[in-house]
Amino acid sequence: MVLLVCAAVTAQAQDSGSTTAQPNEHRTLDTVNFLTGAGAALVLHEGGHLTFDVIFDAQPRLEGVQFGPFPFVAVTHRSGLSPRREFTISSAGFWVQEGTDEWLLNPDRCGSGLRACEGAWFSKGMLAFNVLNSVGYALVAFAKAGPSERDTRGMADSIDIDERAIGALVLTPALLDAYRYVNPTARWAAWTSRLVKAGSVLLVLKQTSSSRR
Repeated sequence: MVLLVCAAVTAQAQDSGSTTAQPNEHRTLDTVNFLTGAGAALVLHEGGHLTFDVIFDAQPRLEGVQFGPFPFVAVTHRSGLSPRREFTISSAGFWVQEGTDEWLLNPDRCGSGLRACEGAWFSKGMLAFNVLNSVGYALVAFAKAGPSERDTRGMADSIDIDERAIGALVLTPALLDAYRYVNPTARWAAWTSRLVKAGSVLLVLKQTSSSRR
């Protein structure tokens, strides 16, 4: 939230400035906008989790966790939820990221693609966070490391599949979206990414179908 406020302040300062900004000032403002976009993407990711926490009355709370020597704070929720709800809550952050990426990479937003959009550093920061966050989660999933509260573990355990498969499911659209940023006309990458994203949502049905057997 602090980053979002900073974005509004810097944008207002840019609009109200009466003199032409120097190159260093432009670079500083671009960096601030980029980092603010990344911060906004983080807020949206966590907001996805919290939305379904509230919908499912999961009693969300902050909890301290450790990743090696590094302390973090994670949003967690009560136990005892159905596997389907657990999967939905754990997946929601990635779903928000992937939906946001589709919006950011939509060629209608900027004729030649996001990469060619001058001054779109806020959007580029959002995309960078989404891609790097998914890559990081995927690597942790492949190694089966990190705190037990990690999203990929929650997804895998709730539908009873190997966490490395979830890592691949998270990594694939992230890499494809990064490729789409560099090559905005690659329709095969766009549709492959969308199919994988749709598949991750449809995994919600796996637990239902399994329980009927």
